[in-house]
Amino acid sequence: MLKVSEILRVKGDTLYTATPDTPILQALETMSEQDIGSLVIMDHGVLAGMLTFREIIRHLHNKQGNTGNYTVRSVMDDAPVSVSPNTSFDEVQRLMLEKHARYMPVMDGPTLMGVISFYDMAQAIVAAQQFENNMLKAYIRDWPSDSESAGT
Repeated sequence: MLKVSEILRVKGDTLYTATPDTPILQALETMSEQDIGSLVIMDHGVLAGMLTFREIIRHLHNKQGNTGNYTVRSVMDDAPVSVSPNTSFDEVQRLMLEKHARYMPVMDGPTLMGVISFYDMAQAIVAAQQFENNMLKAYIRDWPSDSESAGT
């Protein structure tokens, strides 16, 4: 069964973080420049929250498009659901759907290992289906003919 650690290995180990005191405008710039949908919010080495485009859009809507002097702390999800490297693919899918979470931090104890996104999950599903499809095609291609199975 596919585990989070395998998805992270394929994805790579680039992490983007911010602190709760980061100005929203700076977080928005980072997310835009890096083409990412989330930032993990760390406070003195401890997971403090998640900031996604969802929270930023809500803030911009409520403030008529103005980021003001607000910090990430005022808009972040301060209780994000996290998973471990040993969490199964199926459990991550269930949690993402149940919690409406597009991004989940991966924590190994207190250590941030990465972020799993809904996109990463979709990509893993497609890769697994392609692998299975290739295996089935190879099996069918190597299927013994009637004459081989009759021993002639």
